[in-house]
Amino acid sequence: MTAVQRRPNTNSFQGAVGKQIQKILPNIVPPMVAIAIFLVIWQLFSWTPGAVLPGPIKVVEETKTLILNPFYDNGGLDKGLFWQVLASLQRVATGYILAAIVGISLGVLVGTSKVMSKALDPIFQFLRTVPPLAWVPIALAALQKNEPAALFVIFITAIWPILINTAVGVQQIPQDYRNVARVLKLSRSKFFFKILIPSALPYIFTGLRIAIGLAWLAIIAAEIVMSGIVGIGFFIWDAYTNGYVSEVILALFYIGAVGMILDKLMAKLQTLIVKEQ
Repeated sequence: MTAVQRRPNTNSFQGAVGKQIQKILPNIVPPMVAIAIFLVIWQLFSWTPGAVLPGPIKVVEETKTLILNPFYDNGGLDKGLFWQVLASLQRVATGYILAAIVGISLGVLVGTSKVMSKALDPIFQFLRTVPPLAWVPIALAALQKNEPAALFVIFITAIWPILINTAVGVQQIPQDYRNVARVLKLSRSKFFFKILIPSALPYIFTGLRIAIGLAWLAIIAAEIVMSGIVGIGFFIWDAYTNGYVSEVILALFYIGAVGMILDKLMAKLQTLIVKEQ
């Protein structure tokens, strides 16, 4: 009996690939077209008489070394953009986590107690309107060192949206849920983990998502003002003072890309966790 040679069904494979491409294209093509148009307009403006800022072609030419080698480390402050961004992200992570812990805790306290809400709300509303840069000299004067001062600026900037949104989320828990908890005589811990946190999660994550963007903006501003610390903010200021405008523009691209990634990651985490509740 002659063995039948089996061959892979290439038609079905190609059809599956074609379907995947059809799904992806509508999400990729519009932004790519918009980016291309933006770059063309930017380049045209850079060619106009009297233009000061370089166009995308010149930016790439003048920053080719930084683009191709973001991981170099010559010691001190002379590091590639990867290490500059990583240093800033580490500060953001530390300050942001502290802000999340304190903000959620205070938000629950304020949301569950009318007395605490009335007592602390004016203070919170007053402090949250202070711009991040205004905290820099106070932080430097109090802490005497750049690193802890930068962490404090991140913390004080990020805490307010987390705190306020958490408090609102707790206050918005339906009265029916509270009545059920009383009828079932749930302990405080069970009420907290089974009713309060799941009900307030959408509000908490809204605050967390806003806060991560503000924390990233705050560290950039703080590093620009503070000197002698590795970070993307200081890299921008150092490049500007030395007249390297193309490096400033490249750093802005890194800042925007990292900020967008942080927001997308937080949105994805929100979707995963809130759906499970």
